[in-house]
Amino acid sequence: MNNNHYPVVIIGGGQAGLAMSWNLAQKNIRHLVLERHRLAWAWREQRWDNFCLVTPNWQCKLPGFPYDGDDPHGFMLRDEIVDYVERYARSFDAPLREGVNVLRVVRTDGGFLLHTSAGEFSADQVVVAVGNYHRPRFPAIAAELPAHIMQVHSANYKSAQQLPAGEVLVVGSAQSGAQIAEDLHLAGRRVHLCVGSAPRVARFYRGRDVVDWLDDMGHYRLTVDDHPLGEDARRKTNHYVTGRDGGRDIDLRAFALQGMQLYGRLLGYGDGVLLTADDLQQNLDGADATSQKIKDSIDVWIAEQGIDAPEEARYQPLWQPENPATCIDLTAISAIIWAVGFHTDFSWIEAPAFNDNGYPLHSRGVSVQPGLYFLGLPWLWTWGSGRFEGVGEDAAWLAEAIAAHPLQATHAEGVYVHDHR
Repeated sequence: MNNNHYPVVIIGGGQAGLAMSWNLAQKNIRHLVLERHRLAWAWREQRWDNFCLVTPNWQCKLPGFPYDGDDPHGFMLRDEIVDYVERYARSFDAPLREGVNVLRVVRTDGGFLLHTSAGEFSADQVVVAVGNYHRPRFPAIAAELPAHIMQVHSANYKSAQQLPAGEVLVVGSAQSGAQIAEDLHLAGRRVHLCVGSAPRVARFYRGRDVVDWLDDMGHYRLTVDDHPLGEDARRKTNHYVTGRDGGRDIDLRAFALQGMQLYGRLLGYGDGVLLTADDLQQNLDGADATSQKIKDSIDVWIAEQGIDAPEEARYQPLWQPENPATCIDLTAISAIIWAVGFHTDFSWIEAPAFNDNGYPLHSRGVSVQPGLYFLGLPWLWTWGSGRFEGVGEDAAWLAEAIAAHPLQATHAEGVYVHDHR
């Protein structure tokens, strides 16, 4: 018997991989979870010191382990998130092996062969639960900038204290960029921010968290098939908002009034300056319009349901850019935070399971390659697919598909066996 063969191997030990493991355990399907680093590594290492969830705690609904704290409408801090994931793994004794890097997954006649840093494993079926944020993205101009400027990707930003004295430029205004700009601003640093087209959303509206309203409205149950954008929803930029200090809006106009210097999109570099687009007004207005559209939909819902909710005045812009600068003098800039996203990289999976852009071809996580599955991707099925809120439902769906696989019947066991070798 091959001691390194498993009916199912799960690659990735974050919340997605653990949710999958829990569901397989309920079906007594023997499996192994391989984690390249350590449990909850991304939460530990790729979040800054003051990081917190932007979704309320009650949306933490890992299967068999809903949020059990005393602040359901609060926002867990980074270390609390790590603790939640750790306790989840212990709650069902997940068969997790940490520190095992999966280097290649090869399709074979009998299933899959996994080449790892701990040797070879084989599996009838494989679940890839590694998300899609794989390699930090840097623009080409990063290599051209002056050597005295410290450059940090948002995934490696921890706090203002790690940066040299001086002014800081943040490039990118989606969730991470906007929150990091706020973190630096609150730490007393002089911040410059290149603002893109990311939308924003209000934290609270008419007496409740906007997330609560949208949940009642069924927004988070909308599937990718029913989304107006279809599969393009998977490429949407997340709305910026924060759960910091109990939750609040991130209003870049307010930051500008307080001294933050805002610019349009970054275009290029030359003669010691960064060039930016003349689209700051357009981007700020677009973000505000999205926030207002969401509020309008809530207003309609409240009226239709006859809900007694306090009225709230429409948002009035606090600041308007007048003669906005279209270049950034780097003389005073000591550090740049690149909040420009990640490259997705599934090249280590050797199977015809991807489109021309390297993105998995799947239906609700079931790959076009029999026995191969994907879990934890944004909008894999619903808004919550890549989050604590919805990943459990996706995992349950895949568990049914895995159980129905022809090879699974040959490995059916009456008792689930834990394996921590």
